[in-house]
Amino acid sequence: MTANSDGGSARGRREDRPVGRRIILGALGVGALGVAVGAPAQRRLDDTFAAVASKDPTGLFSLLPGGGGFRFYSVADKVPHRSADDYRLTVDGLVDRPASYTLDELTAMPSTRLVRDVQCVTGWRVPRTAFTGVQLSHLLDVSGVRPEAAAVRFTCFDGVYSESLTLEQARRHDMLVSYKMRDEPLTAAHGGPVRLYAAPMYFYKSAKWLSGITVTDHVQPGYWEHLGYDVDGWVGKSNGRDDAPTS
Repeated sequence: MTANSDGGSARGRREDRPVGRRIILGALGVGALGVAVGAPAQRRLDDTFAAVASKDPTGLFSLLPGGGGFRFYSVADKVPHRSADDYRLTVDGLVDRPASYTLDELTAMPSTRLVRDVQCVTGWRVPRTAFTGVQLSHLLDVSGVRPEAAAVRFTCFDGVYSESLTLEQARRHDMLVSYKMRDEPLTAAHGGPVRLYAAPMYFYKSAKWLSGITVTDHVQPGYWEHLGYDVDGWVGKSNGRDDAPTS
């Protein structure tokens, strides 16, 4: 995964450094443990997997078992962490009522659970994955979007990643501000405590470690779009193998 989207490519990482022996041995150990203990320990393994993967300059670690079906790449120096008590999500920009939400305030809002395949633009897929959270449209409605608004920009507490949606896209029922995956709280490895989940789009659009939602008057391309990815990352549009999105 990218450090912020799980899917994506390893573009931009350094590939001129040899793989350290400790990294390879650690990767094999984590992978073997994942095979041995199965699902009950998967959440702890996800964090360990991501922490080791972030130190691998080659991306080869992403090919090993132990990541719960996800592949791990990195565009940041490390996997960031925020505790539930420290977490805040700000909503600002072209809104009448800017706000800052705690995790408890988000989980107290009406929730939506979606079960969809997670699809990376590079071709791998994690089938039937449940995400639970607040519909993005609900947060926008509570904030009072101004008439001149046309898009939404997302920023993340890793200090690197960003994403954008048009306002029409953001108001879809299958765009979530998510705090659970597979009916468990999101781990740091998967973007917790809170991430964007853009269900009908490739996973690079689902920005991890979400900290800011800013309503804007135009789309501002995100991290991977500046490197050539589609701004409108609908599943099926880029690789031609998947079903087109439905409304």
